[in-house]
Amino acid sequence: MGAPIVAVATSAEVIGHDEDQPVLDEALRSAGCEVRLWAWDDPEAAWPDTDLVLIRSTWDYVPRHEAFCAWADRVADRTPLHNPAGIVRWNTDKHYLAELAAAGVAITPTTWLEPGEVIRLPDAAEVVVKPTVSAGSQDTTRHGLRQGEASARGAAAALLDDGRSVMVQPYLDAVDDQGETGLVYVDGAFHHAFRKAPILVQGRSATERLYAPEQITGTTATAAELALAEQTLAQVAGPPLLYARVDVATGPDGRPVLMELELVEPGLFFAACGEPADALAAAVVGRLRR
Repeated sequence: MGAPIVAVATSAEVIGHDEDQPVLDEALRSAGCEVRLWAWDDPEAAWPDTDLVLIRSTWDYVPRHEAFCAWADRVADRTPLHNPAGIVRWNTDKHYLAELAAAGVAITPTTWLEPGEVIRLPDAAEVVVKPTVSAGSQDTTRHGLRQGEASARGAAAALLDDGRSVMVQPYLDAVDDQGETGLVYVDGAFHHAFRKAPILVQGRSATERLYAPEQITGTTATAAELALAEQTLAQVAGPPLLYARVDVATGPDGRPVLMELELVEPGLFFAACGEPADALAAAVVGRLRR
């Protein structure tokens, strides 16, 4: 038998620009795998002819969310998909945060708005407005309310008028000073942490591109951050996922709160943190052998 074929799902615009892909390619090939890199919506991609499909930088799915979920379902019917199709559908809509909060996970307080509803804003000096289906900080904006609510209401209204669900959250002041911490897990085990510098500026969308540029540095996670990450991942049913990223920030009381749980297409920042991708490659090989 030849080398197992691992297909890495990306997006056409990202091919050649994902800094982690060369690191992952090297690790997979060193582990004895053949790697194929295809855009998820490439009609010529032969997903059933591979041994495993690994979702990575599929960041253009947002305006085609249902099509992306349907693609994941089709692939998973024929080929092992990681992370699984059920996780794809659940985790690409940020309503999952409400479920985690109901289970006792500390999240950033969130006001949920659905198309047709009256716009409600939290009592806060600043807020972040974003759609519940988003990637790479697309369509995410920061607004000061002390100067007036018009911009925040306008941003929410534009999304709602487009038929998109919206979340409004108080902007956490600590993000400006400390940034956010991302905790990366591979096969259920903590692997490394990174610090992400703040990217939201009042009055401007985070990005007009497919994803917002990010300033990433390696860091050491605190015990409280690790505890929150473990609590969060414990709410995800099933065996350990191949990869996961838990993004946290410091809340008003000094304790960490969950910003996002990234289980589908998160940057894992191996390259930025000087980390090899060997553990992820080994986890892929482990699944190939099952």
